[in-house]
Amino acid sequence: QFGRTEVIDNTLNPDFVRKFIMDYFFEERENLRFDFYDVDSKSPNLSKHDFLGQMFCTLGEIVGSQGSRLEKSIVGIPGKKCGTVIVTAEELGCCRDSVLMQFCANKLDKKDFFGKSDPFLVFHRSNEDGSFTICHKTEVVKNTLNPVWQAFKISVRALCNGDYDRTIKVEVYDWDRDGSHDFIGEFTTSYRELSRGQSQFNVYEVINPKKKGKKKKYVNSGTVTLLSFLIETEVSFLDYIKGGTQINFTVAIDFTASNGNPSQPTSLHYMNPYQLNAYGMALRAVGEIIQDYDSDKMFPALGFGARLPPDGRVSHEFALNGNPQNPYCHGIDGVMEAYYRSLKSVQLYGPTNFAPVINHVARYAASVKDGSQYFVLLIITDGVISDMAQTKESIVNASKLPMSIIIVGVGPAEFDAMEELDGDVVRISSRGRFAERDIVQFVPFRDYIDRSGNHVLSMARLAKDVLAEIPEQFLSYMRVRGIKPSPAPPPYTPPIHVLQTQI
Repeated sequence: QFGRTEVIDNTLNPDFVRKFIMDYFFEERENLRFDFYDVDSKSPNLSKHDFLGQMFCTLGEIVGSQGSRLEKSIVGIPGKKCGTVIVTAEELGCCRDSVLMQFCANKLDKKDFFGKSDPFLVFHRSNEDGSFTICHKTEVVKNTLNPVWQAFKISVRALCNGDYDRTIKVEVYDWDRDGSHDFIGEFTTSYRELSRGQSQFNVYEVINPKKKGKKKKYVNSGTVTLLSFLIETEVSFLDYIKGGTQINFTVAIDFTASNGNPSQPTSLHYMNPYQLNAYGMALRAVGEIIQDYDSDKMFPALGFGARLPPDGRVSHEFALNGNPQNPYCHGIDGVMEAYYRSLKSVQLYGPTNFAPVINHVARYAASVKDGSQYFVLLIITDGVISDMAQTKESIVNASKLPMSIIIVGVGPAEFDAMEELDGDVVRISSRGRFAERDIVQFVPFRDYIDRSGNHVLSMARLAKDVLAEIPEQFLSYMRVRGIKPSPAPPPYTPPIHVLQTQI
């Protein structure tokens, strides 16, 4: 149980006020259940009250609905209409602000025997238990008692955890080559004080408690002055989703002969009646999370590396549902069904070519560059890639488009070439042109398989890792193109119910 709303008396159309703050992760499936009760007594025990029904959803479903507002039927009492519930989500603003600050100091204590001090500042935020955590260090300014440090940017969350009145402690040190930096002094402030900007309130005396205790005439060890304070609000992934950007999900499945004969249990495509094969697990793990952000829930599903009936021609981008004009399947269940159906009708063949399916999605992505849609292609493969040069070329071209590519390697093969496509270590290039941004995430599925055989855990781990980079890849596309989020639709206001009185 995460929490309870307040009780609203005598109404069938309550508008609850209490908000619940939860952590949100795009890459995780966060399941929620809402239970509704009619309160009959003061007892905190739920069994003492009448159950009115419940609603199940994921946090992604609420966030991914238009305007982050989800309307859903309440269920749970057989044969009875239990009404509907409306849930809205909003991102907390304070966590998204960053601050650009600049400081200088005057007449700091001289600590070095030869020459002046080499001062730098260390910022600490205070924690709930009174301890301090370091959150920023400035650069060292050499040989001066009146340094001006460069402006630096820090998130408000890192500086004070979003609490404007929490103490921020700043220490001033004299840098020494051997690492035994000399303490000059310290002062405390808060985000609220700093936000007044350059003013007499933001000139701080640097105090060294030891000196203060020893010397009667001690005034201070110099002063530190805030020169500027600028707040920048970062736009977030959710701002775009709330403004209506849709994430389109396409699947491409490897039907090459190296997967093994699908009728044999050793095949990676084996259809075990009792559990999903590796392809099915990877597909569900990623698809079930992304589908929350796609309003029509229609997903194109492609296959590559197979011979198709009736004439046995080899294809590297065929529709799993058998309809090249309309390769869309309804929901992840529809994709799974089309995958199982095509396994029965096509002949596994080869080679392993990625470029055709990448170019297929790129054609769609190239037609909507206004930020209203973003495309995610999931390629599930068992192996060694045959068209490396063409694939690199298509990835470099796609890096300019609103798309990301996830490659999941299944089976025991060596995936060295895939690591190269991933581009995390070395940015991918083709014929002297480098990718504009990193859009490929590769993972071998075997790294995520839970040793105890818990497939739910394996799938959650896989999804977490392959989807974690998507929001940042999405934002980097929008930033480079200067695309701002569309305004969210106006918030929901409940209809006013007229109270009818009996005469």
